[in-house]
Amino acid sequence: MFSFFKSKKNPEDPIEAAVLPDTESESESESESRSTESVSLASKLKQGLSRTRQNLGKQLSSLFGGGKIDEVLYEELETILLTSDIGVNATHQLLEDLRKQVRRDALTDPIQLKQALKQSLIAMLEPLVQPFDTTIQKPFVIMITGVNGVGKTTSIGKLAKYFQSQGKSVLLAAGDTFRAAAREQLIVWGERNNITVIAPDSDPDKKSDPAAVIFDAVNSAKARGIDIVLADTAGRLTTQLHLMEEIKKVKRVIAKAMPDAPHEVLLVLDANTGQNAITQVKAFDEALNVTGLILTKLDGTAKGGVVAAIAGQYPQNPPALRFVGVGEGLDDLRPFDAREFVEAMID
Repeated sequence: MFSFFKSKKNPEDPIEAAVLPDTESESESESESRSTESVSLASKLKQGLSRTRQNLGKQLSSLFGGGKIDEVLYEELETILLTSDIGVNATHQLLEDLRKQVRRDALTDPIQLKQALKQSLIAMLEPLVQPFDTTIQKPFVIMITGVNGVGKTTSIGKLAKYFQSQGKSVLLAAGDTFRAAAREQLIVWGERNNITVIAPDSDPDKKSDPAAVIFDAVNSAKARGIDIVLADTAGRLTTQLHLMEEIKKVKRVIAKAMPDAPHEVLLVLDANTGQNAITQVKAFDEALNVTGLILTKLDGTAKGGVVAAIAGQYPQNPPALRFVGVGEGLDDLRPFDAREFVEAMID
């Protein structure tokens, strides 16, 4: 029923070339110093958040350029924040915090508000940065989900590379049995990086159960002593109730293979979806108890304010924002850093 894949294909295979960068560039990337990587990440974040920074930064500079701190300024700031995808809840929280800072520190110059706003945003986003310890279980099973087209399968490949760079062994479960391209893409990732992939048969006449594929993958990882299992699932709309029920079944079956698994449920979000991301978080959290998020496609057109909107929606117990995608390269899925993110949003 299931297939096991390792590196066999010619590295010049056109499918692989289309999906992955050349391995030589990976070696060059890995040889860079930590300081260079840090600068690169900051640069890529600024590039990815260029739309937010240009629009938000320009408006804030104009707003805080002179005059006085009064209700008119607060109302204009509210409009700016709302149109930057920061959301109603987060906007109100930020304005309330700014008012408190103005009273506490006796601020009178609007220019001072820009730095105060940045500090308030950082404080709001810091709770999204949470410890991510994959050593608490072996294998550590990560279930990845999301709606169609958010970059879920590509994110899995990048996650695999990230964990490999930490010296961990990884196994991929091709649980997206509805989309043949997802299966093939994961197999390519596995073959290029010497990672085992548990996948359904390629015979289109044989319908494979995604839960069974992942169940088999978890058992295989246990037998092989694998550190990390990354389980792909089919993309689905939050309105497709029958598919949402099916993904609940997938999670239940994973728990049968390993009682406390999955240890992490990651929801992949497209940064360009704006406030719709909130709806997705709510729907998948209700179905699966989402523990973490991956924000993809920060490609220069995305509005990064959606991160604040998510934080504002969950002021008490927000899901962790584990990774942000800042480019197309293998190393462009990076752990989220609240301060770097805000600095990239607002000059």
